[in-house]
Amino acid sequence: MLEKMIESVAGELKLQPRQVMAVSVLLEEGSTVPFIARYRKELTGSLDEVAVMAVRDRIEQLKELHSRRESVIKSLGERNLLTDALKASLESATTLAKLEDIYLPFRPKKRTKATIARELGLEPLAELIWEQNPAANPEAEAAAYVGRETEYETKKSKIETVADALAGARDILAERISDDANARGKLREFFWSDGIISSKVLTGKETEAAKFKDYFEWSEPVKSAPSHRALAMRRGETEGFLLVRIQPPEDQAIQILERLYVKGNSAASLQMKLTIDEAYKRLLKFSMEGETRLALKKKADLEAIVVFADNMRELLLASPLGEKKLMAIDPGFRTGCKTVILDAQGKLLHNDVIYPETGRAADAAEKIRAFVKHFEIEAIAIGNGTAGRETEAFVRGLGLPASIQIVMVNESGASVYSASEVAREEFPDHDLTVRGAVSIGRRLCDPLAELVKIDPKAIGVGQYQHDVDQNQLKRALDDTVMSCVNAVGVELNTASAQLLSYVSGLNSQIAANIIAYRNENGAFKTRDELKKVPRLGPKAYEQAAGFLRIRGAANPLDASAVHPERYSTVEKMAADVGCSVPDLIRDEPVRKRIDLHRYVSGEVGLPTLQDILAELAKPGRDPRKKFEAFSFAEGVSKPQDLKPGMKVPGIVTNVTNFGAFVDIGVHQDGLVHISQLSDNFVNAPADVVKVGQKVEATVMEVDMERKRIALSMKTNPDLSGGGRGSRGAPEPKRDFQPKKQGQASGGLGGDWFSQAMANAQPTKKR
Repeated sequence: MLEKMIESVAGELKLQPRQVMAVSVLLEEGSTVPFIARYRKELTGSLDEVAVMAVRDRIEQLKELHSRRESVIKSLGERNLLTDALKASLESATTLAKLEDIYLPFRPKKRTKATIARELGLEPLAELIWEQNPAANPEAEAAAYVGRETEYETKKSKIETVADALAGARDILAERISDDANARGKLREFFWSDGIISSKVLTGKETEAAKFKDYFEWSEPVKSAPSHRALAMRRGETEGFLLVRIQPPEDQAIQILERLYVKGNSAASLQMKLTIDEAYKRLLKFSMEGETRLALKKKADLEAIVVFADNMRELLLASPLGEKKLMAIDPGFRTGCKTVILDAQGKLLHNDVIYPETGRAADAAEKIRAFVKHFEIEAIAIGNGTAGRETEAFVRGLGLPASIQIVMVNESGASVYSASEVAREEFPDHDLTVRGAVSIGRRLCDPLAELVKIDPKAIGVGQYQHDVDQNQLKRALDDTVMSCVNAVGVELNTASAQLLSYVSGLNSQIAANIIAYRNENGAFKTRDELKKVPRLGPKAYEQAAGFLRIRGAANPLDASAVHPERYSTVEKMAADVGCSVPDLIRDEPVRKRIDLHRYVSGEVGLPTLQDILAELAKPGRDPRKKFEAFSFAEGVSKPQDLKPGMKVPGIVTNVTNFGAFVDIGVHQDGLVHISQLSDNFVNAPADVVKVGQKVEATVMEVDMERKRIALSMKTNPDLSGGGRGSRGAPEPKRDFQPKKQGQASGGLGGDWFSQAMANAQPTKKR
């Protein structure tokens, strides 16, 4: 069975069977995706993490299919229903849907109309209709069944007329058609290819459902419905505001079934047409609609999860300021600005509250200057929440040394962290406000190390993250966080337990044990010392060691991404060119003398050797981009300061399928609709912008009442439409505005901005 799975996955993913087999074996042995992609390239043919995860996920799906198939076969066998032909048909099923279609006729059923008809002995009449013999007379044959009756739980059923007999026979055949795998397969395809998803507001809910007003009377092809619209409709239905249906043209659906089952124009054939009509309208239509809904939900979930994971990756891999003596300020008006001082390693040294906005500005200025001097502050982080821009302006106006960087920091999720168990463990003697300010400061120095402590869903960089499959979302985000953590590498002697828990091969318990060992025995001096940590066995060491760094270790390789299992190879390289390992790292001309082919063996090949040589050139290098200071437009700190046509700098805070949200420093993110992202046609916003990217945008429209800001990133945006794009020109490949019933496709039309804002309402600030 495994061989068939390997061949199937290899074909689907266009890989070599040996690559798929290698990944499968490594995963079974307990290897992680980052480890496989980084340190087992010879075995996998240098598959990257994306490919390894694709193999993993598809193998798991096939194993699930296999498990379900075995369960079905066992059930059929126990009921003496399994034939060789049926078993072969089940074993040939390549999807769960096909498998369930084949099993459906044999699945134990509740009492149905067809069950009653069989109890009345109408199966011979049903077979006569099914055969559609031109000479057959169904009505004449049905007369013989009049007067028959049956009883079930004191409830009697009786055939009173010929019409009753024919109806009962059709019930038997309707169920047979509904259970037929071929019919279901063709209708399933038809529902997806020609189905129309539509919604309308429930009577009397118009006012309550205002945020869903674009879906009050709306329809579009189900196959092209983007994830955010599909999820928006589903949410509206779940909240009791919308009625949503998915239906293809009914006459065409019935024609598909007639082509399968109707033969000629005999009296029996006419009965078959009636049967098909009943089978579709009473059974298949609702069943297929349910399946299509589920398929659309899965598709929408997948798209939304991909968007969320991509945004999280950009956020986690944001440029770190690095180790700096830091002042972090969590702004506030009435309650003041919570101010903390952190050392270069992020340790809390001091905390205080300043009041720059309540007549105590002089005192606040004096405190800040004193802190800067006493603690030798190198940078100041200011949260971008309420009063953030005002606090920034105040600090910048103090005439502090030019060498001190003043940076606005996105504080989304800081309050979630401050109230978490993690924060309570870190700062048991401090309140939420202190913890929040510390989080703001630390995420400036190292976003990755701090953000791993926060539930990704609290950061607000996705669309409908609470509506999608939560298990799939968690797995995707865990994969993303683990990928980012291991791509950067983790400093063993300073990392938190949360950061360590995402290192390949480790978990929360082992991470806690590492911290405990470090606290008891002091800093780790070598990677090999990890083997002394309780519960960190040989497999965990193999998986984790290459991703852990020990800065200043006696062996410089302990600070690099070179895996300990390859230290001997590096030492041999150094010996062969007549130098030490530190010399090999320092001296590029010496490294150029190395002939990698000399070190190829059965265990190590050129891909790994090339990685080693690249690592020796920059041991322990951080793959993240260099930090660049950013400043919002001066004099623009609130929506009232914005005017249409004004160009403002901003930072992308969220990318969705319909556009991007940009922080322009006014406490409310603006939306750049997909139609306004570029001068050229944009298929996916993620192809144009990324979370954390610095951009310049043009203000198109400011709606003060609803607190909405429309932006454009086009070179020369058309301001006449108020940011709504072209009113008449059709957009290629995309109908941006959900189509109202009877409305022609094409053009943006309507208030796309309102619709987009309803589709995704990101967590703003805290």
